[in-house]
Amino acid sequence: MVDLEDSWPALLAGHPEIRDRLLAAYDDPRRGYHDRQHLTEVLEWVDVLLDASPGDVDGSADRDAVVLAAWFHDAVYEGAGDDEERSAALAERALATAGLPSLLVTEVARLVRLTAAHRPEADDVAGAALCDADLAILASDDARYAEYLSGVRREFADITDGDFRSGRARVLRQLLDAASLFGTRYGREHWEQRARDNLRRELEVLDAPAS
Repeated sequence: MVDLEDSWPALLAGHPEIRDRLLAAYDDPRRGYHDRQHLTEVLEWVDVLLDASPGDVDGSADRDAVVLAAWFHDAVYEGAGDDEERSAALAERALATAGLPSLLVTEVARLVRLTAAHRPEADDVAGAALCDADLAILASDDARYAEYLSGVRREFADITDGDFRSGRARVLRQLLDAASLFGTRYGREHWEQRARDNLRRELEVLDAPAS
């Protein structure tokens, strides 16, 4: 696993208060899955994906943008439809206050907003890297996938089992209907089949008659 302090971009080394505010958000006990472990995993996979296609990444600025977007992508998580928008707005305010270049701030916010639907354009290397890192959990081994499912359910503890099952099944079908779950070549080659197998198995359980 990556070290979160080491993963904090050097251009924000003078602003540990931003990092600490984000870590406090990910440590909120109400989060079951979108927590510090998730942030750590996303940052780890961002590194893997960007290193897997160095010729496609336009220098350090793109990497900084993707890493910062990973830090901010779930800064706000309340299970609402505007979580990504609010996270992006938070990034815009915090990074502008820290004095980062406006183009970088705009790019970070754009990337955060992409995680609402995980559908970057075909030529959006930075967007694909962030979205794939966010969805890499779908290709986890059985033990981690089970932890993921348990965490997601805890985040929707106020929803009845029936409503949760139907809503979750709808999300899984939308994912499975996509031509590909992942936008990077690495994701398609290393994660696609495993992720689809996990989703299909979960969907079988959700569709089974309640006991």
